[in-house]
Amino acid sequence: MSSSIELINPKAESVRRAAALQVNTNGAMGLANVVKSNLGPRGTLKMLVDGAGQIKMTKDGKVLLSEMQIQNPTAAMIARTAVAQDDQVGDGTTSVVLLVGELLKQADRYISEGVHPTVIAEGFDVAKKEALAFLDTFKQPNKLDRATLINVAHTSLATKLNASLAKQLAADIVDAVSAIRPPPKSKDSSEWQNPIDLHMIEIMKMQHRTASETQLVRGLVLDHGARHPDMPKRLENAFILTLNVSLEYEKTQVNSSFFYSNAEQREKLVESERKFTDAKVRKIIELKNLVCDQAVDAKEKRKTFVVVNQKGIDPMSLDLFAKNGIFAVRRAKRRNMERLQLVCGGTAQNSVDDLTPSVLGWAGLVYEHTLGEEKFTFIEEVKEPKSVTLLIKGPNAHTIHQIQDALRDGLRAVKNAIEDEALVPGAGAFEVACSAHLSGPVKKSVKGRVKMGVQAFADALLIIPKTLAQNGGFDVQDVVVALQDEQAEGNTVGLDLQSGEPFDPTVEGIWDNYRVKRQMLHSW
Repeated sequence: MSSSIELINPKAESVRRAAALQVNTNGAMGLANVVKSNLGPRGTLKMLVDGAGQIKMTKDGKVLLSEMQIQNPTAAMIARTAVAQDDQVGDGTTSVVLLVGELLKQADRYISEGVHPTVIAEGFDVAKKEALAFLDTFKQPNKLDRATLINVAHTSLATKLNASLAKQLAADIVDAVSAIRPPPKSKDSSEWQNPIDLHMIEIMKMQHRTASETQLVRGLVLDHGARHPDMPKRLENAFILTLNVSLEYEKTQVNSSFFYSNAEQREKLVESERKFTDAKVRKIIELKNLVCDQAVDAKEKRKTFVVVNQKGIDPMSLDLFAKNGIFAVRRAKRRNMERLQLVCGGTAQNSVDDLTPSVLGWAGLVYEHTLGEEKFTFIEEVKEPKSVTLLIKGPNAHTIHQIQDALRDGLRAVKNAIEDEALVPGAGAFEVACSAHLSGPVKKSVKGRVKMGVQAFADALLIIPKTLAQNGGFDVQDVVVALQDEQAEGNTVGLDLQSGEPFDPTVEGIWDNYRVKRQMLHSW
């Protein structure tokens, strides 16, 4: 075989089948050993340093696998599978790498005893099919009230952040998803149910104070402030006008020239350009005067006016706004323009020709916060926000990145739970139960040597509770035996990482997402 390859390409390197298999298996097991210590709430942080000396601290498998430079082709393929898992369902990357690594390790045991790889692969296929069927019976339809969703978010966050911060942010995540969640359709209705759009939760970073001050803002935070020093810095009872209109002189789209023969003609040209822009600004000021008109001795709170524009506003226009007490923000992100309408109400306008009070939104409080050279605009105290902001605070960049990655996974976990309308008991409960199911009834029903592949799959699933025990500092064999004994009595049983004893995760509120487990089984 090797001589025939050398005939085709004299420089080709050929390796015997057993050696090639060993290289692939070692690559997978090596990658699994790298991420092994990340799993679970008692997992350790990894510090990554790039070529520029930037530090990243993470327990998130996806971040770790994305940043690592992996040479071994099998390990690289597993890493891509795990990253795809994160893209699809938002969690479970470390579990996928551990499962695939352990499957190859178990297969290697049987292959070294002379079993053909095809037989093992057939057993794996049977076991995977049965495991997916078992998962559908093991999942628990759940009343997804606020307390249950907080438990789901906390289970996800606790594996990536310290316990106190995870507890605090779990409630904020649930409140954020609940705010943007479309109203549920009635059971007998055939209407299309809109999906939950997590892009309507703005994640804003502010390098300031401590991580424990990360908070949910029921409104919008813009990462820039007013561009005129005389504009008011704090407004209450504010009308919000959302615009996509250029309030500055723009160059023409096509090449064009204007010729004038004397200075007067030039002055007229400049004046007409200015008039064109000033007319737009005056229409906005007229609308402001219309809606904010109050008697001098009026008892009600003073009305104010805010303009948020997606395009530019030139200094002359800003000056006019400032003189009329209008707070104006320019060059807002397109995404924020969508969010602003969901937060404050009102309708974004592409022209100032037909401005009426009905197009305006409203906010109870708009204020500017200055942090060093950066400015932030907070729009709060709105009536019924359909978009919110998670404001991440932290003393340094790597703390902020760590919280951002954890929030992203937590938001996906809550979204998955709501859309699945079912949960799977966590703390390794599914893996223990599925392993017992495969090595019991399923193995008995399978004929011939395929049983070995089924047994290998059943043994590989136990890597999850084994790793949880190892990271918690408990004896792995004792823990697995205790879990299997408890499960044999027909109980749903997971591993308590505080005591190392078997316990019922459903009582403690430790839940995994159904679709994460399903994708994990599909991934290998």
